[in-house]
Amino acid sequence: MNDNRRISVGLVGLGRLGRQHAENLAFRIPHCTLTAVCSVKEEEVVAAQRELSVPYGYTDYEEMLQNTELDAIFIASPSGFHCKQIEQAFAAGFHVFSEKPLGLSIEEALRVREAVQRHPDQVFMLGFMRRYDRSYAYAKRQIEAGAIGEPVLVRCYGLDPAQAMPTFLKFAKSNYSGGLFLDMAIHDFDLARWYLGAEAETVWAIGGSHRYPEFEQLQDAETGAALVQFGSKKMGIFVASRNCAHGYHIETEIIGTHGSLRIGTNPDKNQVVLMDERGIVQECTSGFLERFEFAYVDEVIEFIRCIRETRKPEVTVADGIQSTILGYACKLSFETGQLVAVQSVVSTDK
Repeated sequence: MNDNRRISVGLVGLGRLGRQHAENLAFRIPHCTLTAVCSVKEEEVVAAQRELSVPYGYTDYEEMLQNTELDAIFIASPSGFHCKQIEQAFAAGFHVFSEKPLGLSIEEALRVREAVQRHPDQVFMLGFMRRYDRSYAYAKRQIEAGAIGEPVLVRCYGLDPAQAMPTFLKFAKSNYSGGLFLDMAIHDFDLARWYLGAEAETVWAIGGSHRYPEFEQLQDAETGAALVQFGSKKMGIFVASRNCAHGYHIETEIIGTHGSLRIGTNPDKNQVVLMDERGIVQECTSGFLERFEFAYVDEVIEFIRCIRETRKPEVTVADGIQSTILGYACKLSFETGQLVAVQSVVSTDK
């Protein structure tokens, strides 16, 4: 391997997360060059080219795929476009990084798997960035070292800030979100599979729209919960909400036979404590870009390393498929009010 080789990347999608990824690719990822950006909004392309010194800009994704200077495509577009864009990038000969989810249906996720399998020499990585958060990665190492015995239950809270509700509602109405469980809880589903080393078998999901009834009109929930039975009688408890008054609260607990681990119990912004007439005040993180700032960098560092070192990342297309299946099963259980056998949804999602 040429140690000086740089990987040339073209990014599609310049929304809030896409723009952060673009900045990371341009300035924070070793051996990487952000060579092209693409968005249907021309003003986003122009701004990114100017502010990030990107040589090529496109409003047509297929046109960007014709750029022979590129080595890899980074997909940060809305979820409904992921499957087709992954397939197109593979067919054009590129390595591919895609934000979650693989798609908005199991059928789409399985199509991505077929595309990955057809191109074994190309690297594919899915953006389950929490695996690259240093606290979550440390917890995984502790579990593997036997610190809590055998992990038997995972409890996850994923609460998004209420002040972002206008953005959530707009996204939910776009038909690109997939709903609360596929859009938000999918990160927690992936973590539970990762920590428990087991696949989901049955699901019961409930939810409601108590402050914002608009979600009910979309057959979605403002706040929802799911109880999941995993293999070997292991368990998962998941709570997701778009209406967290105090900020962005991501909390995970893993209970084992000889102890437990908790991550993010207090969603502190930093180590500063303010004492005034209100009492003792400690600010909370305001959103996912702040909480997982370094995880977003570290996951892409791993993607670039995999390309340069001709190896595959730990996060695979199978992880995306299984998490999508679980998310879809939760969605079906929420909509029907019934207990759902997870594998049964594979045949019904056609």
